[in-house]
Amino acid sequence: MTLASRLAEVDERIADAARAAGRDANGITRIVVTKFHPAALVRELYALGVREVGENRAQELVAKRAELAGLDGLRWNFIGQLQSKKARAVSGAADAIHSVDRIKLVDSLGSVGEDELDVLVQVNLTDDAGRGGVEPAGLEALAERIESEGSLRLRGVMAVAPLGEPAAPAFERLAGYAERVRAISPDANWISAGMSHDFADAIIHGATHLRIGSAITGPRPMQV
Repeated sequence: MTLASRLAEVDERIADAARAAGRDANGITRIVVTKFHPAALVRELYALGVREVGENRAQELVAKRAELAGLDGLRWNFIGQLQSKKARAVSGAADAIHSVDRIKLVDSLGSVGEDELDVLVQVNLTDDAGRGGVEPAGLEALAERIESEGSLRLRGVMAVAPLGEPAAPAFERLAGYAERVRAISPDANWISAGMSHDFADAIIHGATHLRIGSAITGPRPMQV
């Protein structure tokens, strides 16, 4: 299949899942995850109408954003784990950061930010404290800290479905956490959830932003 046909097929599947859930597909943002792929692929996606892309690594985000600076209207989403020491670089290259999971990172982003940056709270949906994301018990404290930082705009929540369990119950839990965040910030209505293999379940449970990689881009090149 070509890149264009894979993109069209995924968009059709998104529309079908939205229809089944009684939702309008126009309210769902499809982010194409382009990690490990060359900037040339992002150019191809842009020519096909893609305007939201996602990157997992700070260095890759910064390099691609610089190389593709001439693509007007292209939004860059940082979706990987972010080290505090790389906050300045990522905040300067990303339009949205989906993976804010600790107060120290909020402090780092706030100290370097000048313009208002869209951020989401990443929630850990597993029992493994080593996985990325804030524990649910700390959700409100983190959301409140983001709200108090003038250079950050709290947009909602993000999570990755746990391995080894059905995605749907995990995304249902995430919808509940999203409600808790909206109690603090009513406009924080983004739910970033769902990847190539589970985005239909995410749509059922209210996902507004899908992070889809290989189903659109094809197999990733070898990591370097």
